[in-house]
Amino acid sequence: MDGYMLIRQIRSLPSEQGGEIRAIGLTAYAGEINEQQILQAGFQKHLTKPIEATQLAMVIASLIK
Repeated sequence: MDGYMLIRQIRSLPSEQGGEIRAIGLTAYAGEINEQQILQAGFQKHLTKPIEATQLAMVIASLIK
């Protein structure tokens, strides 16, 4: 199962079972088409590798607010 399949499966769950959990799509593929696919699949953010730990922490924190 890839990340797209996983997030689609998660999104099919009721919210009380985690269906609305926030998620970040982290991939080596940069580009507008890839970002659109990730967001359409159900991720809230798209990040590309490599990523600095501090940048990742900031994005995670922004999803918590």
